[in-house]
Amino acid sequence: MRIQDIPIQAIRRPLFRQNDQTKVAALMESIQQIGLQEPIDVLEVDGQYYGFSGCHRYEACTKLGHETIRCRVRRAPRSVLKMHLA
Repeated sequence: MRIQDIPIQAIRRPLFRQNDQTKVAALMESIQQIGLQEPIDVLEVDGQYYGFSGCHRYEACTKLGHETIRCRVRRAPRSVLKMHLA
């Protein structure tokens, strides 16, 4: 596992999540003041990035106009991706 900044547009989010907009707003304020403190988790499968957690942090950074987001990247085979999509 490694930590790296990844372009937000490069992260695929295949599962729709309804985020709590109050929490997103609070995170936006926090990120503006002190930065993103906890990376989101992404899977790297065949050179593509997939995000399944960190939905509120992802949305907050997106709304703030950030081009990249700090990620905890774990390489995985396609079989692991399929388990996440099941």
